[in-house]
Amino acid sequence: MNAFQRNESKETLFTFISAGDDPPKGDSPLQKKSPKLCGSNYPLSIAFIVVNEFCERFSYYGMRAVLTLYFLSFFHWDENLSTAVYHAFSALCYFTPVIGAIMADSWLGKYKTIIYLSIVYVAGHLIKSVGAIPSLGNQAVHVVLSMVGLFLIALGTGGIKPCVSAFGGDQFEEEHASERSKFFSIFYLSINAGSLISTFVTPVLRGDVKCFGEDCYALAFGVPAALMVLALGE
Repeated sequence: MNAFQRNESKETLFTFISAGDDPPKGDSPLQKKSPKLCGSNYPLSIAFIVVNEFCERFSYYGMRAVLTLYFLSFFHWDENLSTAVYHAFSALCYFTPVIGAIMADSWLGKYKTIIYLSIVYVAGHLIKSVGAIPSLGNQAVHVVLSMVGLFLIALGTGGIKPCVSAFGGDQFEEEHASERSKFFSIFYLSINAGSLISTFVTPVLRGDVKCFGEDCYALAFGVPAALMVLALGE
């Protein structure tokens, strides 16, 4: 065998190995496609994503709508302290998306990041609601519970923020670009609808419903907590 034949044999062997395919064992099964929504090209999962986002925005903005009043009338803090804590909480909510993005890209992936931080989110809302029950301990207990709840809420709402919309976009196949574009329109509509409705509903729950002989902050925080539990269930 001359040098040319030896080189040709090596190239043939390399080509066969690099293919890495097992011998055919019959017809391969078809790739399972995700179920569609009402026979359209929209994946069924996006309906749950949209409802989840509506509930999450309702819970966040609903809680925040009465937060300053809660500090003023329930804790009897002055306006300066109430405003400072409110804005510190808001700033933390806009910082924690960095944490969520790092978790999703480098560790857990988008889906697990959404699930785990949503559990943290729900825990924060529940602790915040319990902290608003007047008969539970003294003011120090209420403050500690409320601050812990707010920290967990900030971690949850910010942590899932960079993941949910991207996860929704991932549900679409490449050939359904127009459906993906319409999904984002509906997605951001659900964000604005949840935010708008909650800013009207939770102040009514606080002022028009009385519990424990005073304004019912426990209910005003409890309803957003219930919506967040529903969002987690979705």
